Formats: sequence, structure tokens, C-alpha cells
Amino acid sequence: MIAIEILRFSVPLALAALGEVVSERAGLINIGLEGIMLASALVGYAVAASTGRPELGLLAGLIAGVVVAALQALLTVGFGLDQVVSGVAINLLALGGTSTVFRRQIGTPNPSPTLPTLGGLDIGPVLVLVLAVAVGWGLFRTKIGLQMRASGEAPRSLEAIGASVKKIRWMAALVAGAFAGLAGAYLTVGLTQTFVENATAGRGFMAIALVTFGRWKPLWVVLASVLVGGAEVLQYRLQLAGLGVPTPILLLTPYLVALIVLVAAGRGAGAPAMLGRAYERSHG
Repeated sequence: MIAIEILRFSVPLALAALGEVVSERAGLINIGLEGIMLASALVGYAVAASTGRPELGLLAGLIAGVVVAALQALLTVGFGLDQVVSGVAINLLALGGTSTVFRRQIGTPNPSPTLPTLGGLDIGPVLVLVLAVAVGWGLFRTKIGLQMRASGEAPRSLEAIGASVKKIRWMAALVAGAFAGLAGAYLTVGLTQTFVENATAGRGFMAIALVTFGRWKPLWVVLASVLVGGAEVLQYRLQLAGLGVPTPILLLTPYLVALIVLVAAGRGAGAPAMLGRAYERSHG
């Protein structure tokens, strides 16, 4: 069914975007999202293909995502370096590193085992729904969620009540890394069952755009991901239909949809006040 296909294609975007919601609510813009997903895609695929256990591939991808996110958090939260520059560095490192490892250690990839399905639907879409509810509840109904939002809006106020802004941002960065790790691993384990160089193909950047489109609200972000996932399925279907449209134009379809919805819905979007800005503890 095309509906199931759309849901499955939207999973990597939705997972990455949900993690980015947490990150941006805490004041961190994760430009390195693409690199985290790419590293996790390779690790997840390699573990799943070598062990024959796709669930271990997802777990390995999650761990890889946390590790790479910790490196980025060390640069941005720990050392206070520019978040955009640090994110670009992570992306370049991941692109070069995964290409080198893939060529030297894997070469021609064998198909990864598929995730178990029920009625054609695997765990991915269900996981997205559960995590979307959990993120929404956590951000708006718990103390730690309130502190994360305060970190992105008024960190001085958070500091005034004795909370550590850096600790909260570290936590948000690692949560976002775990989500991005799952997203990357699902792409190669649950969706394509293989790895190619630059496998994520800009999905990390699209996820960042979808957070703005979804107004930093988890359920809206998931719906936006489904919309772009539908565009991705459409371009594959059009290729198979043999309509004579050049393939590069069809491949642009999901990116154009993401751009259009961002332009249409991004105006007036209220980003967290301290998004992208380093925080230094006051001493006065």
C-alpha cells in the first residue's frame, strides 16, 4: 500500500526532526545533524549486515549518534564554539570518514536483513508516533522539559533558580544525537537495506527545515515529515512510470517540497530566543 510506503519513507526525517526539536528548544541548532545521521547509517548497516540482527543495527546506530553528538556538544556547549561552524565540521568529518571506511572495509555491500513487519508495517512508524508523544509530553509536561525550553528562551532565568544551563544543553544534545542515530540506522537497516556513500543525501538538513515548518511542535513536525516522505515516494513512482522526465528533476522533488513548505510556513515562525547562541555563566 502506498500509505505504508509513505509512512516508512518519512521515518528517518521524522526521527531526526523530533530530536532536533529537543535540541533547538534548548537553544542548540544542530547543523551537524546530517553528519550524525550519516555516521549512524554506516554503523547501523555494518552491525546489522554482520550479525544478521537488524535490531542490533538500530541500537548500534543510536549509540553512534550519541557518540558523534557528544563530540559536537563538547565543541559547542563545552568550549562555546560557533554552532554552525562546528556542525559543518562534523558533517565534513562524517562524509569523509564514512566514505573512507566504506571503501576500505565494506566495498560491495551485502543486503542487510529486514526488520520484522506486521501487515507490511515495521517498527519505524510506530516508534515515531510513540516518540512524538513522548517528546511533546516531556517538553511541555515535565520539569526537565520546562528547563530545556527555558535554556532556549531565557537561560539567565534558568541559572537564577540554580539549574545548570550547560548540563541541560548537554542533555538535549545527546537526546538529539540518539534520535538522529536511530534515523540514520533506520535509513539503511529498515528502508534501503544497504549503504552507499552520502546515503543520507541531505535528509539532516531537511529535518532542520521541517522543525521550523512544524513550529517546534513534535506532532506538527511529524506531519511535515510525512508530507516530504510522500514527495519522496512520489518521485520513485514517477521514475518507475517511465514518463520521460529527467531523473535529476525527479530526485529534486522532496527537496523542492521541503523548500516550498519552509517558505510558506516559515514566515513569522517564533524560534527560541537564544537559538544558536552560546551561553556563558554570569559571575555578577
